[in-house]
Amino acid sequence: MANSPVGARHARQLLNKVPEVTLFFWVIKVLATTVGETFADFLSGLGLGLGGTTVLMSVVFLVALAAQFRARRYVPALYWLTVVLISVVGTLVTDNLTDALGVPLVVSTVVFAVALAVTFAAWYATEGTLSIHSIVTGRREGFYWLAILVTFALGTAVGDLVDEKLGLGYWPTALVVSVLIAAVAVSHLVFRANAVLTFWIAYVLTRPLGASLGDGLSQDRADGGLGLGTTVTSLVFLVVILTVVGFLAVTERDRTPPVTATPATGRR
Repeated sequence: MANSPVGARHARQLLNKVPEVTLFFWVIKVLATTVGETFADFLSGLGLGLGGTTVLMSVVFLVALAAQFRARRYVPALYWLTVVLISVVGTLVTDNLTDALGVPLVVSTVVFAVALAVTFAAWYATEGTLSIHSIVTGRREGFYWLAILVTFALGTAVGDLVDEKLGLGYWPTALVVSVLIAAVAVSHLVFRANAVLTFWIAYVLTRPLGASLGDGLSQDRADGGLGLGTTVTSLVFLVVILTVVGFLAVTERDRTPPVTATPATGRR
């Protein structure tokens, strides 16, 4: 039975492909988002330009994503590498629309918001759940990564739009977004707001938070930053990410217990 197609398919459905949502999850997510902002700027500064950077990072991301899909369980290093790369690509998608094609940020924000809503609608209609605690089949994982990509693009557009319209600056923007994330957390932890809804709202909001932190650290003092530069900022955050991911790989604190796929009409 273990060697039959049915047995093999069942085995692939036993382990969740994403980590448990803990404090470590959110810390690495914000750090990865920051790297997505600064590393894209770093590569563009090497002479690759926006187009060259987009092609290079898209290819690297697709390779990592293919490896992630081939994995039969959650592998911290592989999963978070994919997140870092998708954060870069998501940022570049919005940057290309804004800088290369001249699409207004308002339009980009609306388009990505609609795209995310359509992704969620298709995911829920097909699988009956949007919970990341049930990413145990290839189809669900496909919906998951598509949603992640759109959230990064949407978060980039929202963050740039707020900065462009309100001109708050890097640190005030980071503070405002932090307050919003805290409000979302309180709504779930205290008032029992829907866990899936609050998770995805927080996931989108961490993108402008990470971008504001990255710009605040890397940009020149004359522009409101600390002047560390994109190279130093990217390296520091990558080292921290590697340290935390290494810790999780050893301790397995972010691994979910084995689960089985629920029917498409089920609810989790």
